[in-house]
Formats: sequence, C-alpha cells, structure tokens
Amino acid sequence: MQMRCAGRVLELDRPVVMGVLNVTPDSFSDGGRFLDPDAALAQAERMAAEGAAIIDIGGESTRPGAAAVAGDEQLRRVLPVIERVAARLPLLLSVDTSDPEVIRRAGAAGAHLVNDVRALRAPGALEAVAAGDLGVCLIHMRGEPATMQVDPHYDDVVAEVQTFLAERVHSCIAAGIARERLCIDPGFGFGKLLAHNLQLLRALAQFQRLELPLAVGLSRKSMLTGLGARAQERLAGSLALATIAVLHGALIVRAHDVAATLDAVRIASAVKQGGSGG
Repeated sequence: MQMRCAGRVLELDRPVVMGVLNVTPDSFSDGGRFLDPDAALAQAERMAAEGAAIIDIGGESTRPGAAAVAGDEQLRRVLPVIERVAARLPLLLSVDTSDPEVIRRAGAAGAHLVNDVRALRAPGALEAVAAGDLGVCLIHMRGEPATMQVDPHYDDVVAEVQTFLAERVHSCIAAGIARERLCIDPGFGFGKLLAHNLQLLRALAQFQRLELPLAVGLSRKSMLTGLGARAQERLAGSLALATIAVLHGALIVRAHDVAATLDAVRIASAVKQGGSGG
C-alpha cells in the first residue's frame, strides 16, 4: 500500500512513524518548546535522525478545551518551520490544520500532506486540497476541541466513526481528490471517552474495510492515565498502544518519541508478518 503526496510516494508496505512537532504555546505535551523556528528545525532533525518518515507540523492545538487559532496566526507559526525543514530534510512534511489558506500556503512552502482533525469539513478546505496535490489524513472528531469532551455520546462508536470516514472519503473523491492521496484516522481522544477509545482500538482492524492506509494518534494521550499510567510517565503506555495499533493494521503512527516508537512499531510489524518484518 502507498500514498501519493505532492509528487512524492509514501511506501507503506510496513508501518511508519509520523513525528509530532507542535509550534504552539498550549499543546498538551510539548506546548511552547518549539515556538522558535530554529528550535523546531533542530527537533525535526532529531526526529529525522531517529527514523521518522513524516514530520507533522501544527500551529493550532487540538487538545481538549483548546481555543481556535486564526489562520493568520497559524501561518505565522508554521510557515517558517515548514520552509526551514523542507530546505534541510528529504522526508515528508505534514501540516496539522483545517484552515484552507494554511493548507494552500503550507503546500507552496513545501508540505506534502494535510493532517486534518475536521476531515476537510471546514468551509473551503475540501476545495483547497482538491486544487492541489497534497495528500490528506481524514480524522474523525465529534464537536470542536473546546467542547468535544463534554459528554460525547455514541450508540455504536465503531460503526458511527466508520460511516463518517466512509462519507468523507466519498466527498473527497467526488471533489476530485484521488483515492491514492487519502488515509484515515479514527481520532482517538477527539470527542470520545475512554470506553469509546478502547472500543475503537479493539475494533481497529475493521477500518481496513475502507481499503486505505490507517493512521493513529495515541502518543501521550490522556486515555493513558485512565488506564493507570502516571500522568508524567506516558512513554511506556504510548508504546503499548502503538504496538496494539500496528498489530490491528495501523500503518502510520503519530508519536512524540520517535526512536522508541519506531522500535515498537518494527517489532510489532515483524510479529504481525510472521517474522518477515524489518
């Protein structure tokens, strides 16, 4: 399996790691650490050296309770980083945004992929992607970050998330976005309680029915504390979740801790493939 992203091909015969690079003051894990473009570039270089296949650059926190960030401010944060990283590193760059102008200008600056928690539902976002050749990760989120964790309800979370993603895939293809440019993400923690996240994780293999690369974002998420992890010690739990996700079919794993996650992903992939993984 592979994705086509702005003239590049992402080979997914084995799972890959997407390094998380937040250039925000308020992201839940690393907010404020990489606001300076030079610090962000240094972190991107570290993640590349550790084996990241993609670096996901975000200028708007989507943690529970986060306020929306205007497109102009997102651009001020992400464009200098995208330009620096694109000039220095050969790996794929993703921009974590829902804003159509950020999508367009990030693509012009060197991004290859859009990682969108709103799955191109923001006005103009679908058209912005369709007009170019960026890849896109369609993520399920119920509600908005500011309120999404206020008593979210599902009758059948797995079926509802699958239906949503299938509909978004159909909308993308109808708009002229080639299927080869798409991947899907069930959106762990985005408008979901712990029980919903666990149901999705157990049923993750069912999302392969959509016949698209499956991405997951489980690194350092608060569901780990609900499962017994210490609040400041989330690495071991993140690796456990990444392993489970790969065994259930995930091909793109978002992570803050690239080297350790890549080790876990490689081992899980080898087990899943009966010893033929690398």
